[in-house]
Amino acid sequence: MALFNFKKRDQDAERATGQIEGFLQGFSIEVMPRTAAKVADFRELLPNGTRVYIAHIDGTPISDMVATAKRLNADGFNVMPHFPARIIKNRTTLADWIARYQGEANVKQGLLLAGGVATPHGDFENSMQLLETGFFDAGGFTRLHVAGHPEGSRDIDPDGGDRAVMTALRWKQAFSERSDAKMALVTQFCFDANPIITWSDALHAANITLPVHIGIAGPAKLQTLIKFAATCGVGPSMKVLQKRAMDVTKLLLPYEPTKVLAKLAAHKATHPDSNIAQVHFFPLGGIATNAEWAVANGGATGIPAARNG
Repeated sequence: MALFNFKKRDQDAERATGQIEGFLQGFSIEVMPRTAAKVADFRELLPNGTRVYIAHIDGTPISDMVATAKRLNADGFNVMPHFPARIIKNRTTLADWIARYQGEANVKQGLLLAGGVATPHGDFENSMQLLETGFFDAGGFTRLHVAGHPEGSRDIDPDGGDRAVMTALRWKQAFSERSDAKMALVTQFCFDANPIITWSDALHAANITLPVHIGIAGPAKLQTLIKFAATCGVGPSMKVLQKRAMDVTKLLLPYEPTKVLAKLAAHKATHPDSNIAQVHFFPLGGIATNAEWAVANGGATGIPAARNG
């Protein structure tokens, strides 16, 4: 009996490992210009063709964003800069950003979101207003991503509900059906698979079929994750971190996303019609640390471009 139990555990572990490897295929990752500048060679860290989002934090010069995009594109990566509505002053500024990204860095993808500031700097407040300009379709963007909120968003629904969020998602679904660009939802990072699965099932039931790229926090110190989670407004799944912080045997160990990814991968394997499509990493513990974890857990999916010749 004991031998059978060991064999079953080995089989379960092998199946989980295979599911995670498959789930990580085509993963994306996020950088900022100031952190990208510290990386000598992204090809030593990321697989060829990886989609790299470039986060546009308020105060970052557009010239730094474009330079980072140009460098990553030249290295063979799919570049997707953020377009935060609330820090874009007007249509002229938006048109200028698009022209610079395309003219200098051959950018054809973008993540459109409200942005992390409370008060808009100009005419735009949300991603829908950016899409309505028609500039991205006219510019031939091949892929446009927008934000998803598995644990809700107090910024959009101050009462803690989801009515405004769902209204916006229905609008984005309708827009995707008349746009030539491929669209997807990219979520804030979560630490528990259950809210993600419940949310994606609710989208499916509401006929919102946009693929979902799940935000996952990469390996990091627990204290670092708690700080970022509080700043970014992570919801109920933060309890996973709080519970871990109370366990002295785990307090000093780095957090790894293996458990949440294993559950999501298993769900996707048994529910292939789920909206959940890919993984998007927030490398909160550093991009090198995240890349090393992807190599260790992603099989051939995680092998950096430089190691593939």
